[in-house]
Amino acid sequence: MSRRFVGLGYPASVLEIQSNLTLLLSLVLFAVKALALVDCVARPADRFRAVDTLDKSAWLVILILALLAHVFISGWNPLGIFSLVGTVAALVYLAQLRGSSA
Repeated sequence: MSRRFVGLGYPASVLEIQSNLTLLLSLVLFAVKALALVDCVARPADRFRAVDTLDKSAWLVILILALLAHVFISGWNPLGIFSLVGTVAALVYLAQLRGSSA
């Protein structure tokens, strides 16, 4: 006899798997944003000019807002619109600055 989640007809284990996958995705996306922020803090300002991208202060503001939005606005929901926008911003930063050879 399997446990049933009241009213939905799904076994509780299916909902637990979905919940755990959502939590894992949220933690991974948070880690990507945190990595981008730490990298931005540690990277010298002249590297931003060499790559011809936004300056360091602009990236710091964008990445801090992305991290705060992930925690407070999206409520750790990895598919929230603010969380997704922040993830895209962090990935663009990482692609431009960590992926560049300049």
